[in-house]
Amino acid sequence: MDGTGPLTFQAEKELVRRYYAALDAGGDTSPYCDPQMVWRGFHPFGLITGAEAVRETFWTPLQTALTPLQRRLDVFMAGQNEMDGFASVWVVSMGHLMGLFDAPWLGIPPTGKIAMLRYAAFHKIEGGRIVEEAMYFDLPHLMGQAGLRPFGPQTAAELVQPGPMTHDALMFDVQDPALGEETLATINAMVADLGTWGLGLPLEDELRRTWAEDMLWWGPTGIGASYTIKRYAQQHAGPFRAAFMNRAKTGHICRMAEGHYGAFFGWPNFTATHLGGFMGMPKSDTPVEFRVIDVYRAGGGKLHENWIFIDLLHVWNQLGVDLLKRTTQIGRV
Repeated sequence: MDGTGPLTFQAEKELVRRYYAALDAGGDTSPYCDPQMVWRGFHPFGLITGAEAVRETFWTPLQTALTPLQRRLDVFMAGQNEMDGFASVWVVSMGHLMGLFDAPWLGIPPTGKIAMLRYAAFHKIEGGRIVEEAMYFDLPHLMGQAGLRPFGPQTAAELVQPGPMTHDALMFDVQDPALGEETLATINAMVADLGTWGLGLPLEDELRRTWAEDMLWWGPTGIGASYTIKRYAQQHAGPFRAAFMNRAKTGHICRMAEGHYGAFFGWPNFTATHLGGFMGMPKSDTPVEFRVIDVYRAGGGKLHENWIFIDLLHVWNQLGVDLLKRTTQIGRV
């Protein structure tokens, strides 16, 4: 292999690394992005078309607020997208964007201290350019660092979330394709079980089909992180399933894997109707959509760690509750 073929993804990885270097330095990113790049982001941004519009709307204000902006990568990988028959190549990264929070952003007051915005991003590469990007980020976690609490008490732990326990997810070099195939198969088995929301098994036994007993579920602010199948069932999976009905079939724009890691995202991933009580919110008869990125570490046919980004601000905004606006107007608590 020469390191640039479709099975190695080295050219695509290098493109995104150069894009990140230019972006983080405030430089020219036009050599790396299609001018009509489609960008998907969390509330309040949504869908933006055009690389320059993305810079003006998202990146410049963020880089003005968090200075100097530093990208701290925990996961970097590439692969072919199962959702289009493995025709397209996507590069995925995850980590934190860090800086001194010295200017307001989206109405969130600056702290003058280090702040970290946890994120995950998917980049679709065509013709040597980034033509699509999904940039999902835990905005409520940043709000919490500034003393703002958009949600009530959560069921699991709120943390600055670490990268993989095995410290092997920065896959800048060529990986064994067989490992990626195994990881993708494990993820697909979990998605198949998830789509049923009930296999006639107790929840914990259902989870044991695809999850390791000592699993780590690094959930978003508003829900939190859980450790072990038992606590995950108690602190998220059980309460979530009890609070929603009519869950639509899972749908993704991209699902891929490389090495022991895999990821997917949707726009939305699914819809469901809230019966009331989840995160302290009232019942609604209107289905809401969930925009989600999941990043996984797998091995031995089991999932061991899962970092999940859910646009919870968008979820409740669909029901007429703009928690970002309401919380920033109220101010610090």
